Amino acid sequence: MCFMTQSAHRTVRRQHAAVRDDIGELITRRPLPGTTLEQLDPFLFLNHHGPQHYPPNNRGLPFGPHPHRGFETVTFILEGSLAHADSGDHQSVIETGGVQWMTAGSGLVHAEVSPEAFKRDGGALEILQLWINLPARLKMVEPAYTGLQRDDIPKVELDEGRARLALIAGALGGETGPIQSLTDVFMSTLALSAGARIALPVPRERTVFLYVVDGEVSVGGTAVNPHHLIELEADGDEVLIEAELDARLLFGHASALNEPMVSYGPFVMNTREEIQQAVEDYQAGRFGGLEI
Repeated sequence: MCFMTQSAHRTVRRQHAAVRDDIGELITRRPLPGTTLEQLDPFLFLNHHGPQHYPPNNRGLPFGPHPHRGFETVTFILEGSLAHADSGDHQSVIETGGVQWMTAGSGLVHAEVSPEAFKRDGGALEILQLWINLPARLKMVEPAYTGLQRDDIPKVELDEGRARLALIAGALGGETGPIQSLTDVFMSTLALSAGARIALPVPRERTVFLYVVDGEVSVGGTAVNPHHLIELEADGDEVLIEAELDARLLFGHASALNEPMVSYGPFVMNTREEIQQAVEDYQAGRFGGLEI
């Protein structure tokens, strides 16, 4: 399957490097927010953990119980395994190729830690976590969680099999992703073999989120760098991606909210008063509790 047409290709506005910011022994790079880009409305935050190899009898990931309100988190387990638990009684262990999609909404406490088997045996680990803002009308929606294993996510073959898109949310090529986004977000991961050339449709009014995990690619004819967030102009209705070497990318798009945003740690709201209320609600135990 191929999506090559005569449509205009978006051009690169700027490349934003992921800054190294390790969390203890966990290798971490963060392109958003960064010194050159605060947010890419409605996309707020991306952490790239790893790749690295944990030895046997390790302490695992450091993300014990903590609160969120006002946005969604999407966690991509590129390699390794990840255990999730939250105060809404959702629990899962997601393996390589899987995804966790959590709507924090009105507020919950969650933890993302390594399963006991991973801590005992060790292994390779690489994880991405993306935060997506919610509009004011949905800030206080009921929290929700979906855990997807690799086989739960449909794959769209592109460019005669030289590219493979794992479709998490949205529709493409006759397939529909298993996540029904509250705000019509399209979200996927891409694996391209050297020589792949694809053009993915995106309406001009939508914000594109494109992060190069690794490999060597060009976007709209411009060579781009691994570990960079690629900010695109709104000058076309397709994103042209060509792979010089094998590559992996995070690719999504969504409508900008164009609303005021105030963030404080794990809370993202529209006003300072709402942030203060979130802090008070959490301290009063209104998010529920979680013990792991």
